[in-house]
This record gives sequence, C-alpha cells and structure tokens, in this order.
Amino acid sequence: MILPAIDLLDGQSVRLLKGNYNAVTVVNLDPIAQAKKINESGLEALHVVDLDGAKSGLAANLKTIIAIRQNFTGFIEVGGGIRTMAQIEQYQNLGVDRVILGSIALKNPTLVQQAVQKYGGLIAVGVDGKNGKVATEGWLEQSDVNFETLLSAMTTIGVKHFIVTDVARDGTLQGPNVALLAELQKSFAAANIIASGGIAQISDLEVLHQVGIQDIIVGKALASGNISLKQLAELEG
Repeated sequence: MILPAIDLLDGQSVRLLKGNYNAVTVVNLDPIAQAKKINESGLEALHVVDLDGAKSGLAANLKTIIAIRQNFTGFIEVGGGIRTMAQIEQYQNLGVDRVILGSIALKNPTLVQQAVQKYGGLIAVGVDGKNGKVATEGWLEQSDVNFETLLSAMTTIGVKHFIVTDVARDGTLQGPNVALLAELQKSFAAANIIASGGIAQISDLEVLHQVGIQDIIVGKALASGNISLKQLAELEG
C-alpha cells in the first residue's frame, strides 16, 4: 500500500520538519478536500496523524478525522496521542482500519498487549526516533531504547504492523533511511515494516520495495510536488 499522509494541526493539514512543531508548513486548509482529491486520483489508502493529540494525549482533531472517514473510500490508519482502550474503540467504531499506538508502547506495553488481544490487526505501533533511539511524546522526548529492542518486545506480544520513522529524515526530502528499514524488515520477517519519513522521489518507493518494504507513507514529497498523486496511483496500479 502507498499511503499519502495527512498530518493535522489545529484542524489544518500540515507538514513538520524533522518533527519540529516550530517548523510547520501548511499543506491544505481543508484536509477533507485533500482526502477527496487523493481518492479521486485512484488511491485508496490514507495515513492520518493528529499532531495536537500526539502532544496532549487527547483526540484534538477528532471532528476532522470523522469527516475524513466519512468522505474517503478505502483504508485509513490513524495515529497521534492514542493512549487508552477507549480511544482505540472510538476509532474502531468510526470505521478506522488501523490504529497507531506511539509513546504508549514504551510507557505502557501492557495496554498494547491488551489492545492486540482485543483488536488484533487493528493495532499498529509507531516507532519514531533518530540515531537508532526511539522518540516519544510527539517526538519531543528522546528515550534510551533502540528500534530493535522495542520491535522485539512488541512482536513478542503480537504486534504485526510497525510504522518506522527516522525523525532526522522526516520532512527533509533527503530520501528514506533504507538501511534501517531493510535491516528491521530482515530481522523481523513476520512483521509489516511500514516506511515513513524522507521519501523524496518515486525511485525511493521502488528501492524500498526491492528491500522488502510493502507499505510506504508519502507526505512532504506530495506537498512539495516532487511526487504527484498520479505517479503514486500508477505505481499502485
């Protein structure tokens, strides 16, 4: 799957540079219209992040996410500040296809285990970091846990989907961290490693597919015009 990204901040679609909330570029004032345009191009998957929620732990952009779900035909995954079973259930009831747990995977792995037991493949874990270490709280805090340690713990409790983001690459258009993604996919062959961050051109997607990455999130490259929705739709087709 190719998943265009819609990152929500104050109800708008934005891009951050390297996860910096002080380096915001507005992509679209109307995320619902943006989602419709993605659908119209022939793409049927969407990656949505509540950036306000990632900081606060509250579903700050819930109304916008509901509207996107109502207006988009296809697969939607949602992340950003989801830290309780009630929030997971709320998104499931809205028709969200995959719920991404982030900081909570480090801070409360028991909750992740309970979520996987109850919801199975609905649950994904976002593994964000730089220099090999995982970041939390909307990328505002850096932990001492490395990517492999977190993935190992999460696969043990049954998590199968991981959105892996090298924060140092995110929003930079410098290309994805292919070495990291390929190594994780090789080490955790039964897991679905979903690439996020740094995609700059259409050839990046082809390289990732060659190293075994099936699902890829595209954000800044679309917003900047480096990659078009038409190109992505053709690649999917």
